[in-house]
Order: sequence, then structure tokens, then C-alpha cells
Amino acid sequence: MSELTPRERQLTLVATIVGSSLSIAMGTITNVALPAIQTDFAASAAGAQWIVNAYLLPVSALILLGGTLGDHYGRKKMFVLGLALFLLGSIGCALAPQLGWMLAGRATQGLGSALLAPNSLAIIGVSFAQHERGRAIGIWAAAGAVAGAIAPVAGGWLIDVASWRWAFALMILPAGAALAIASHVLRESRQPAGLAHRPDWSSAALITGSLSLLTWALIAAPTRGLHAIPVLLALGAASLLAVVFVVIQVVRGDQAMVPPALFRRGGISGISLLTLFLYAALSGLLLLLPYTLITGHRLSATLAGLSLLPLPIALSSLSGYAGRLADRLGTRNMLIAGPACVAGGFVCFALTAALPFNYWRDVLPGTVLVSLGMAASVAPLTTAVITTVDESVLGLAAGINNAISRLAGLLAVALLGFVLVDAGQASASAIAGRFALAAWGGALLAAAAAITAALLIRPTPVGPSAPDPSSGQ
Repeated sequence: MSELTPRERQLTLVATIVGSSLSIAMGTITNVALPAIQTDFAASAAGAQWIVNAYLLPVSALILLGGTLGDHYGRKKMFVLGLALFLLGSIGCALAPQLGWMLAGRATQGLGSALLAPNSLAIIGVSFAQHERGRAIGIWAAAGAVAGAIAPVAGGWLIDVASWRWAFALMILPAGAALAIASHVLRESRQPAGLAHRPDWSSAALITGSLSLLTWALIAAPTRGLHAIPVLLALGAASLLAVVFVVIQVVRGDQAMVPPALFRRGGISGISLLTLFLYAALSGLLLLLPYTLITGHRLSATLAGLSLLPLPIALSSLSGYAGRLADRLGTRNMLIAGPACVAGGFVCFALTAALPFNYWRDVLPGTVLVSLGMAASVAPLTTAVITTVDESVLGLAAGINNAISRLAGLLAVALLGFVLVDAGQASASAIAGRFALAAWGGALLAAAAAITAALLIRPTPVGPSAPDPSSGQ
């Protein structure tokens, strides 16, 4: 690919930033909009969960396939297709006349995000020279944090002054602009024919089927009962498909969608478990906190969105410092301390979830602790992925770690049905009690992440002699 002009590089960065930020913004907006959507469609707790998981399911199951499709058929082509699908899904959600149409729109957004997330970063990687790449990725990551901060506040305000539909309509203009820029400016790139893995459609179908059945079973269990025949059949079928998926990965070896050999490299299994536990706790909080504030404590959507601000502020302002601190104290130590701090935040939520409600006592301390703990964890977790695997599989390892974090959110939202069931008819005190119960669960998950780091992640050299991960040593 010939070198891009400075203007082409700028527009490439704009398109990739907008594309990757859309899914971040949409996630936080949906969490704030969920009570209004549920009320408008007279949806049950299961319906509310599916509004979130109809999006998370295709992202979790297909994000690895999205990167492979870009490598094989062209990253620009897949990125543009992802933008088009996301735009179509956003329009569908904004105009949805009933819950079924909303779920279809959310699934279409999820398909688009599964193509956007891996290919946006890959496009930056091939569009910028090595000495410019770090700055471009830094801007890309910072813009995502800013989008995560602005979206719930802007979306909450739109919900309060107009309708939840405008929160989805908010996505249409940036998605359309990014689609126009990407179509005309991005250069096509793909892996050489001999190096690109063939898309693993059978594995993608198996994991999608397994996660779909598992999600349905977990969402249905609170109302139907864990011993209901349909729930047991779904769990059994999900398990069977998962076993077949694993067998196929073992048989295909290095050509598999998720090569088993990757998990035999020291530490990657521990990193994956840590990611699953930590992001399950975080995802549950991001959904349940605004939902509880709006339905249980009658806060406006704008104020509920503002309650989440400490998290993106901490991530954008402190993650760089956390990365430097990991060089001095050790990545493993940071990955013990960060999740432990998150667990402390959840304990605060559990102990202070009482009536009468007071934001400064009941919400802010726990939110700050969770935000500081996540800021202390994210950069060291990325460093752990980079330093644990060989450079030849770095992109695959990062993709799998990303997929696991999305999977954690999917499962956390599905399990929240045991807390959300009949929440629309529950009293404020009952909702506060359920939130406290869920907070204890989040504390256990975050504590499990800290214990996983202590037991399964190897200590790394610290201090001035520690190797710089970006140097390739």
C-alpha cells in the first residue's frame, strides 16, 4: 500500500476513531435508556436483558471472526460494512415500533460492532508509519474514553427532554459521516494470500449457537425456574455445542479460530480468567447502577448518566500513570491491587444501599473506588497480554482478550435476571436490597480476579532494568 498523504492519514484516523467509539457510546447510552425503553414497550425483566444482550451476543461471538474477515477479504471492506450495519441498526432502534424490532436493530448494531472493533485498529496499524503509530493509537484510545464519558450524559439528557429514541438517533449522524469518509478515503489492505487465515465459519456458528442458548437459559431461569425442561434442554444443547467447538479448535490447531496452544503459553489462561471475572463485575455495575438509580430512586436519566462519569474520567486520566507504575511495581502486583480496589468499591455499594437514598454516601464512594481500581487494571492487563505471548500471535491474543471481556458482559447481564425480575413492580427498598445483593456478587467476582492474578500470573521484572514492552524485547 502506497504511503498516505497527511490529509488522508488525518481522515483515516477520524473515521476509525468514530467507528470504534460508536460501540462504546452506544453501550453506555443503552444502559441509561433501558428503564425508559422497558416502560415504553411494557417489557419484562427478560425483555430488558435482551435489549442489552441482543447487542452483546453477536459482538462476543463474532469479534474474532470480524478480524479474520478483514485480514482475508479486506479491512476497509469489512470496516465499511460494519459502519453500514451499525448505521442501519441505529435507525432501526430509533424507529422500532415494538420490542421485536428493537432486538433486531440491536443485533444488527452488534454485527456491525463485531466488524468495526478489530478492523479499526488494524487499519491504523497499516496506515501509519511505526514512529506515528503510537500517537495515533493513543488518540484513538483517548477518544473512546471521551465518548464513554459524554455519551451517558448526552443520552440521558435527550431521554429526559425528548425520548429514548433520540439516544439512538444520536448515533446516526456520526455513523453516516464516518461511513462517507471511510468509503472515499481509506485504502484497502489485507494479509498476503499465504498468511491470512481462512474464516472459520463453522466455529463461529458453534460458538454463536452455544452462547445464544446459554444466554436464553440464564435469562429464562428466574421466571421459569432452573429445573424447567426448556431451560435444562437449552443448557444441555449449549454445553454440547461448546464441547464440539473445543474439539474443533483442538483438531485444527494453529489454524483454529481460538488456537488451544495459545492457552498453554504461561500466564494467558490466568489473564483470560482475570478478564472474565473483572469485566463481569464491571458490566453488571454499568447496567445495574443507572437502572437502580432511575427505577428505584427516581433519578432522572441525566443524573444517572452523570453518576457513571468517574469511570471514564479515571480511565482516561490515570491509565497512563498506571502503566508507568506497573513498570516500577510489577504488572502482577498492579493486577492484584486494581481488582482488589474494585472489590472494595462493590463492598461500599453493598453496605450503603439503603433508604433514604443519598448519592454522596451510597453511590459516589463505591463508584470512585471501582473507577480507580479499573484505571489501575486496564493498562497493566494490556501489558500482561503483550508480554505473555510471542509477537507472532499478539493480535490474536489481544482479540481473544477483547472477546472474553465482551463475553463477561454478556453473561453478567444474563445473570442479572435474578435481580431484575419483577423490578418494575418492586418497591424502592426491595430494589435497593437487590442492588446490594448484586453488589456482593460483584465484590466476589472482583476478588476472584485479584486472587487469579496472585496465583496464575507470573511476576515480571520491575524497575529500570525491566524490558520495555514496546521495544519488542
